Amino acid sequence: MNRVIVIEFMSLDGVIQDPDGNEGFRQGGWAFRYGREPVTNDPFALGEALDTGALLLGRRTWEMFAKIWPGRDDPFSAQMNAMPKLVVSRSLEQAAGWKNSTVVQGDLAAAVQERKRTQDIMVMGSAGVIRTLMASDLVDEYRLMVFPLILGEGTRLFPDGSASVNLALVSAQTVGPAVKLIYSRSENQ
Repeated sequence: MNRVIVIEFMSLDGVIQDPDGNEGFRQGGWAFRYGREPVTNDPFALGEALDTGALLLGRRTWEMFAKIWPGRDDPFSAQMNAMPKLVVSRSLEQAAGWKNSTVVQGDLAAAVQERKRTQDIMVMGSAGVIRTLMASDLVDEYRLMVFPLILGEGTRLFPDGSASVNLALVSAQTVGPAVKLIYSRSENQ
């Protein structure tokens, strides 16, 4: 069965905003304070899903990624560049700036449900997209790289008022000073 997988760098207090410092957030760049190990290559162990799945991004995340990934040629970057990219935007009519990118038209939840019939969908960054998917109960798995710091401010993955969801721990692994956590939907929903 195909999954919707949320992939995030996250502080211990749940902040996902600006881990690389590109947004200009006062606390930005926090994920890179801990060296390259937790943020390079395939840090979320996506493996085959990168070859067979699609990447779902909000417009701002897509625009940032479209400036970074096409110029890289390592194996992970090659997978990112080759996979289909779905861009959620109210202002873009086309997404020609990065190979294999298309703009999602119409209802996001319906488009994701339809696409999920044929492939895994991975969501990186894109807090607004994730919240829409969470509100529609479409997220099947969370892959989180949790860093040992408390930011005290910023956009959180699970804001107050998020719906309750039971998850099961699939794995926990230290990666340098961070911890990679994989949670999936619990069978006891």
